[in-house]
Amino acid sequence: MIERIVIIDNIDPQTFYGVNNANISLIRNLFPKLRMAARGNVIKVIGEDSETAEFERKIKEIEAYAAKYNKLSDEAIIDIVKGNPPQQMNVEGVILYSQAGRPITPRNPNQAKMVRSFSDNALTFALGPAGTGKTYIAIALAVAALKAKACRRIILSRPAVEAGEKLGFLPGDMKDKIDPYLRPLYDALEDMLPAVKLKEYMESDTIQIAPLAFMRGRTLNDAVIVLDEAQNTTRHQMKMFLTRLGTNSRMLVTGDVTQIDLPRTIQSGLMQALRILRGVKGIGMIEFEKKDIVRHPLVQRIVDAYEKREKEVNEEFEDNLPEQN
Repeated sequence: MIERIVIIDNIDPQTFYGVNNANISLIRNLFPKLRMAARGNVIKVIGEDSETAEFERKIKEIEAYAAKYNKLSDEAIIDIVKGNPPQQMNVEGVILYSQAGRPITPRNPNQAKMVRSFSDNALTFALGPAGTGKTYIAIALAVAALKAKACRRIILSRPAVEAGEKLGFLPGDMKDKIDPYLRPLYDALEDMLPAVKLKEYMESDTIQIAPLAFMRGRTLNDAVIVLDEAQNTTRHQMKMFLTRLGTNSRMLVTGDVTQIDLPRTIQSGLMQALRILRGVKGIGMIEFEKKDIVRHPLVQRIVDAYEKREKEVNEEFEDNLPEQN
């Protein structure tokens, strides 16, 4: 009789063990000759050498299945232990599975182009109106790359530009003031990673979320780097960010040129970069349209209404200009 230790390190142990430890109870019943105890992410098992080795192999197969689909059913556990291929979710074009086990896939042709561009290019610009899924797909691609060990870390950034509010009036220290600007990035990550795993990644700097100013002076190797709300970068900030790209890294830059919050006297770094870099080899540019909006249908009507009003204001301004002699 020997004792073997199996460590669960690719999935949240709570997901693996199941509600009220239902999954681990089922596994115990499927290995009646073994004695086992589970605590945290460690499973200790005692039995014959060949049986404990088989147990470890099956546990790792179950863990891999749970890590891929973010869920674990009784049927899948039984199939894996008995050596039958577990039922696969054959979803075309899946990037990864959400925390709820929902497949995250491109929902329109431009999202599919964005996925292909990420695979084919070191730098991809994704441009378009709010609600087209640019940021969500960018973070899904980054998390999928991390899970597949195609990169060692994820760097997520946003310029902390005020859109009507003033940073100085927000409560708390600098982190407390900056976090609201980065909240959309946290929301996407929480939808794709177990809370325990996300906390572990954040504490170990495997996933880093920081304002754009914190990128200066760094060379980012073996990483997927996402810059969100890039229309609010200055020319110098954009150049600084793009030149952080290191070995075996990929960048995704998302933005909406119709929502620039910079003072009118400052040119958007995104606008300048698009002019300078268009046609450069190794750079992909995806331009989303209003028809690509994947949020509530009302969002598209809101965008249309604002565009209509902006056009009317511009026409009124031109009509009131004094005539030139």
